[in-house]
Amino acid sequence: REVILHSENGVIGMGPAPAKGEEDYDLINAGKQPVTLLPGGCYFHHADSFAMMRGGHLDVCVLGAFQVSAGGDLANWHTGAPDAIPAVGGAMDLAIGAKKTYVMMEHLTKSGESKLVQACTYPLTGIGCVSRIYTDLAVIDLDPAGAKVIEIVEGLTFNELQKLTAVTLINAC
Repeated sequence: REVILHSENGVIGMGPAPAKGEEDYDLINAGKQPVTLLPGGCYFHHADSFAMMRGGHLDVCVLGAFQVSAGGDLANWHTGAPDAIPAVGGAMDLAIGAKKTYVMMEHLTKSGESKLVQACTYPLTGIGCVSRIYTDLAVIDLDPAGAKVIEIVEGLTFNELQKLTAVTLINAC
């Protein structure tokens, strides 16, 4: 399968990061990191990029998260902390505009709390939009039946993973 990478700031057909010294800071992704273009790739106005996202033209989006609920709710733009700078960006458009939304995140916060929670306590980015979570400990599918663990990192048991997770998991490995 061919994978075509899109960045919300108006880049489609992104290639690998440029070699050191060959960066072009006029060609960046939404995280302000220099990128390259693959043959056929292009850059365009961000309004057209948002029209692609909002129009349901993306098959999959991959986002980070502060929290994901068992029902697939996503919180990734603000922790609610008074000194935190909110960073909405295009995540709301991506989360609900893509056909599938996947999250990549650490399984636990720095203080050891589960980021997979029964209900998000941070402001929501999208409701019921996450279908799969990739963490440093497991791959978990979210569907109406629950949070199904489909892969666990080597050396960790399902019971150990369950103790680290704030929702009841289903072992589908």
